[in-house]
Amino acid sequence: QVQLMESGGNLVQPGGSLRLSCLASGFMFEIYPMRWYRQAPGMPREFVASISDRNKTNYAEPVKGRFTISRDNAKNTIYLQMNNLRPGDTADYYCYSLVAAREYWGQGTQVTVSS
Repeated sequence: QVQLMESGGNLVQPGGSLRLSCLASGFMFEIYPMRWYRQAPGMPREFVASISDRNKTNYAEPVKGRFTISRDNAKNTIYLQMNNLRPGDTADYYCYSLVAAREYWGQGTQVTVSS
């Protein structure tokens, strides 16, 4: 079955960096677009970044120029490199894919940006 497993969340100071990973299994990873979402406490889940099967990327305005999404098809993994982190980036970060018309989410990884 399709599984998505995020990792890499942590507590980091403002201005710091983190790299999140999402390991995918159970489907032909290399042909599917992938996305990152995040959800801050008390807020709706929001789109962060996406990457197509051909490595075309798209970013939400608040993270443009600071976050980079990438994928390694040999490892069935996508990454989210987050630089210059701000307290407003504090959230649970989720990996997402639409496979055969079904939505799949990972369990999330927590990122806290605080001094």
